[in-house]
Amino acid sequence: MWIQVRTMDGKETHKVDSLSKLTKVDELRLKVEELFKVEPERQRLFYRGKQMEDGHTIFDYNVGLNDIVQLLVRQKEPAVGAVKRKDKEAELSDSDSGCSSTQSESDKSSTHGEVEGQTAGTSAQTTEVIHPGFGFYKINELVDARDLHMGAWFEAQIVNVTKRPKTPEEESAEEEILYHVKYDDYPENGEIPLLDKDVRPRARTVYQWHQLEPGMVVMLNYNPDDPKERGYWYDAEIQKKRETRTLREIYAKIILGDAGDSLNDCRIMFFTEIFKIEEPGSQADAPAGSESPLKRSNGPECKHCKDDPKKNCQWCNCHICGIKQDPDKQLLCDECDMAYHTYCLNPPLTTIPEDEDWYCPGCRNDASEVVLAGEKLKESKKKAKMASASSSSQRDWGKGMACVGRTKQCTIVPSNHFGPIPGIPVGSLWKFRVQVSESGVHRPHVAGIHGRSNDGAFSLVLAGGYEDDVDDGNEFTYTGSGGRDLSGNKRTAEQSCDQTLTHMNRALALNCNVPVNNKLGAESKSWKEGKPVRVVRSCKGRKHSKYCPEEGNRYDGIYKIVKYWPDKGKSGFLVWRYLLKRDDDESAPWTRDGKERIKKLGLTMQYPAGYQKEKENKNEVEVEEEEEKEKEEAATPSKAKRKRKSQGSESSKNSPAKTPKKIKVEDYKLTREQKALIKKDEANKKVWDEAMASLSLGTKFLNKVEEIFLCICCQEVVYQPITTVCQHNVCRECLQRSFKADVYTCPACRHDLGKNYSMSVNRSLQDILHQLFPGYSNGK
Repeated sequence: MWIQVRTMDGKETHKVDSLSKLTKVDELRLKVEELFKVEPERQRLFYRGKQMEDGHTIFDYNVGLNDIVQLLVRQKEPAVGAVKRKDKEAELSDSDSGCSSTQSESDKSSTHGEVEGQTAGTSAQTTEVIHPGFGFYKINELVDARDLHMGAWFEAQIVNVTKRPKTPEEESAEEEILYHVKYDDYPENGEIPLLDKDVRPRARTVYQWHQLEPGMVVMLNYNPDDPKERGYWYDAEIQKKRETRTLREIYAKIILGDAGDSLNDCRIMFFTEIFKIEEPGSQADAPAGSESPLKRSNGPECKHCKDDPKKNCQWCNCHICGIKQDPDKQLLCDECDMAYHTYCLNPPLTTIPEDEDWYCPGCRNDASEVVLAGEKLKESKKKAKMASASSSSQRDWGKGMACVGRTKQCTIVPSNHFGPIPGIPVGSLWKFRVQVSESGVHRPHVAGIHGRSNDGAFSLVLAGGYEDDVDDGNEFTYTGSGGRDLSGNKRTAEQSCDQTLTHMNRALALNCNVPVNNKLGAESKSWKEGKPVRVVRSCKGRKHSKYCPEEGNRYDGIYKIVKYWPDKGKSGFLVWRYLLKRDDDESAPWTRDGKERIKKLGLTMQYPAGYQKEKENKNEVEVEEEEEKEKEEAATPSKAKRKRKSQGSESSKNSPAKTPKKIKVEDYKLTREQKALIKKDEANKKVWDEAMASLSLGTKFLNKVEEIFLCICCQEVVYQPITTVCQHNVCRECLQRSFKADVYTCPACRHDLGKNYSMSVNRSLQDILHQLFPGYSNGK
């Protein structure tokens, strides 16, 4: 395999070839030294934020094919004298900072003591009511204060009384008094200045049922969002009072604040807690009535238990036991805000921790798994269980392509696309399965069926994995998946149990144009109307079928399911079998017409980027090793014949190689309608001229179109394209998102489009893209 190494500034990038998953970081440093001319001790290698340490393999860091490793070059060490001087200066600065930090800590402690004293003094004075000399209410008096946003009333205490300064326009007006209140239940809001109309004496008189009459304005509890639940306290006008032998009802108009907004015909659930609105003045002069002995209750703080003290609740109390007891022994997690009893933890705590921050077991990171700066990478738990961790085999398994990930992803069509992929003709060849996945023809790396149990199957691979498969080219019998024990990281195994019509087996059955039958299977009379399945044949099936390619993986077109049925396989277990027939306009790749078409389109084996170069490097190494062996053999007289043979091979090796005959690729043909749409798109005439020059490249023309009409925001083919005045194409949704963020420029060139830019979709461009890439908009 190969990777890329790039400097931190991005100015220099080199490809490092001939690597294995088991290559040590030490060995990688030597290769980097050859390319960058940087000594190993001055190299700091980073991959995905982790510093790579010697002794580990690149597999330990999950470095994949063609991934980028960053190189930070250490500066050369300064002279010894300079280092000593810097160290001394550092020591002096540390000592100075230590003194200053000590001093600051003492200052902090003294200040903290003064603040505590002031707070204690203030709390001692809160019981004393002070008359400011003006206004209706006194400092420290208990009142009801209105929330100016909600219009509801909350219990509060006046902490200060001031007069609002007049403006020049208000010289003749009367001075307004501001009451600075602090809400009882929300002390974190601080002091709120309110006018006298938003403050009134604390309500304490509860009306009895017989005292309530329509037309009265009272204060009651109501929840506008959920009328059956307890809410906040609002002023309300009683509209209707109804009483029967078993029922009492009150309907009222809820007054939401001072602006006059209201809610009519609201049924009041808590009619036993309706308070009289007190008039400004002394509470001692208030008219007689029944006193409210308890503090008013608002909506429940806990939505789960409704603040019921008899209910255990893991949300408002201990998250483990839920028992509402020992609040002084509960710890609050600084991450999830859940409470935990000290004795419920595992292991239990005997005392409250002195640490400033505390985290529960679910939020706390395991310190043994955290890699600190300068530490080596710890062994992964997942990789410690793998067979390679305990195996004594010396085989280097990390050079292959079976364990690499995708380097790109098909975005032309969504993953649930039925039918052919635009730009990929029948007969396309790929060396590895991961390339088939990248093209979008068959997305899974290993699995033979790609589908969804509620949608259907999109593609499958014939690789000779099941002994019951029968391949006749234009039709074949396919065996479903399952019935094998793949534990122990195995990719294949013998049939060990019956298959069921679930998961991918059911997905294949849904493609058949007949209702699903889980027991007997079914056969479709109009099988061509079923959902299409893309079929890929692998060279692994060559031992069972002459229709499979000799090398790599080949796309063989669209097949449809004729019937499916349960059957007893050769292993003796039940398997589900499917009969598929070819239904594609393009000729099959094994026919004469198909082979001619492959030549015309210039379809050859496709390799991953850099693969052939690495293969050439390997061949050079093998040739050198072979030459060394031949030299050793030539030194022995008995090997003269072999020597002559080697000399002959050397001469043939040095002879000029024949250059392969260049095959003329058939031009990509556009329909008359497509040409008309391209001509109609005058806004992109210059871009289309550039694209039309690629028609001679055959199917690669579509790759060129995809590259030209790629949205710079989402990096996909533009959908509902907006062609800007600066001749760039952007998805309408992407441009709208940009405008919502108050960015009114072109995403490609930053040309100012203006706040009121008209986002009209280029319909001509949209229509031609739909024809060239059918189905690409389904994933949008």
